[in-house]
Amino acid sequence: MPILEGEGVTKYFGGLAAVSNVDFHVDQGEIFGLIGPNGAGKTTLFNLVSAALALKSGVIKFKGKRISGLKPYQICRRGVARTFQSVKIFGNMQVGENVSLGALFGTPTTMTAPNAAREAAELLAFVGLSAMSTALASELTLVNQKRLEVATALATKPELLLLDELMAGLTPTETEEAMKLVTSIRDRGITIFMIEHVMKAIMGVCDRIMVLHHGEKIAEGKPQEISTSKKVIEVYLGE
Repeated sequence: MPILEGEGVTKYFGGLAAVSNVDFHVDQGEIFGLIGPNGAGKTTLFNLVSAALALKSGVIKFKGKRISGLKPYQICRRGVARTFQSVKIFGNMQVGENVSLGALFGTPTTMTAPNAAREAAELLAFVGLSAMSTALASELTLVNQKRLEVATALATKPELLLLDELMAGLTPTETEEAMKLVTSIRDRGITIFMIEHVMKAIMGVCDRIMVLHHGEKIAEGKPQEISTSKKVIEVYLGE
């Protein structure tokens, strides 16, 4: 059953179609991947889902109800959280405080500060950052800043998590750990929609993958189908 659906999703920047008439769906409980060359429209699609950008035309639905036209905080409180291609954290605040903010302001129910702190502690343990809870977020390494951003997103109690290049810039060992984290998040009952350029990761954790090129969907299917698609190999994967 789809948790997220897009019909005819379109966004122009001037005369350029960044996303053009894209239909897609993400099923409840799956890890759905989004790949394509730089400039293909991947992050733009995430921005449309999360309302960072407004649609030119089309409709986006979450759990069967239209969310296109809502404000970002409204979409978050309905159960959609995201991370960003360039990590967005509050660098001058402590690690634990970052996650507490997600719990305090990203959920639809009233949360007390003590309860938010407890939520933050549990999530920091989940992502492996317990020992750094009182450190300034700006002092973390890139991989740990990415983990912090994931923990903050999870603090909003999402049913759907959008991950934008979680593994970019990571070492092979860090990438393996990030793949395990993604699987662990899905094991908590959270559906995942992820953009990734690390093919080992996208092929290793995703149930289905969609491919964009020049804003258009050119393929969709299981990892094996995508990895052997002549069109996808031609425009993106290479020989």
